[in-house]
This record gives sequence, structure tokens and C-alpha cells, in this order.
Amino acid sequence: MKEDTGKTVHLAVYDQLADWEIGHATATIRGGDRQRGPDRYDVVTVGLTGAPVTTAGGLTILPDLTLPQLKPSASAMLILPGAEGWDTDPESLSPFASAAGIWLDAGVPVAAICGATAGLAREGLLDHREHTSAAPEYLLATGYAGVGRYRDRLAVRDGGLVTAGPTAPMEFAREIFAVLDLYTPRVLDAWYRLHAEHDPSAYHVLVEGT
Repeated sequence: MKEDTGKTVHLAVYDQLADWEIGHATATIRGGDRQRGPDRYDVVTVGLTGAPVTTAGGLTILPDLTLPQLKPSASAMLILPGAEGWDTDPESLSPFASAAGIWLDAGVPVAAICGATAGLAREGLLDHREHTSAAPEYLLATGYAGVGRYRDRLAVRDGGLVTAGPTAPMEFAREIFAVLDLYTPRVLDAWYRLHAEHDPSAYHVLVEGT
């Protein structure tokens, strides 16, 4: 685990996080196969406290570190998965939304999917950045002022910010990989075609790794 290096991607963890929304992204980041750079990224979990959290799938995660221990300078990206708490108790997760603003201000990428996009909207982080989510109406309920920047796409990348709707974990992962410059464009395209479109011809590109 490499907490003090820019090669570390930090995954926010909290109760009822949607396992399926971040599985492809985190496993592929840590896997290292066919990645562009010689040193693979690590993935480190970050909780509000050090207490265990339980995912929507019933898995128990013990955070590697707590949010107050983490600085943007030690991070390559902060990933915020969806969870029912973003809607039922948004104040409980607001520290992560606030952290996202600090990360973006420091030039460190942030990726948010599903309910986490509502957290960013409440923080005002989507008012001036292109973004997507479950639907414009979902974000309008937060009172945000960014509807003019809403894009009706599965995932959207605007500079260092990646957003995605709840049904787009593959597109979410693809945009995360692009921001991290994980693969060459040809390999990234092949990864998506194989895993999202089930195109067997893409496998041969991945094997070549160029």
C-alpha cells in the first residue's frame, strides 16, 4: 500500500456503497496488465473513520486510512461510488463532497458515479463543469445551478472530473482510465469493446498491449 505517492488512487468507502459501480475500475487499475507505465497504480480505501463499512453487497471493508489523514498531493484520483446515504443522509457524506472540491482545486482528478454526483452538485462542483448523472431532475432536486452543463450521456469527462449515471460502471471505468492515462488509446478502446460490447476481436489487441 502506497499512501504517500501520486501513483495511489483513493476509493471512498462508506456504508451501502454500490459495489458494482466501481468493481471494474478498481480491479483494473490495480491489475497493471498492459498499462502504459512501468509502475502500476495502487488503490487505497478511505473512510470517514477507521470503522468497518458494509457495502450494498454485504461485504465488509476496513478502510486503509481516514479522510483527515489524506492530502490531495498524495493522491492520483479520488473515486466516489454511489450509496443510498447520498440521498437519505447527504450530510453524513458531505465531507467527501467537500474533499472532492479540495482535490479539484489542487488539480487532482475526481470521479463520481450515481448518488455521489448529487453530493458534488450540493457542493456546487457541477455548476461550471460538464457532467452527467441519473437524470437532470435528480440533480435539480439538490438545488444546484448547473443544469446548463448537464450532458445526457452515460459518462462525462470534463478536465479532471469524471461523472457517470448509475447504469454506466463500464463507461465510468473507461473515463477513469483515460484521465489516469492508464492505456494507449488503442488498448483503452479494446478494453471497452471487450468488456462492455463483448467484442472478441478486442481481446487480441489487449494481448498485444499496444
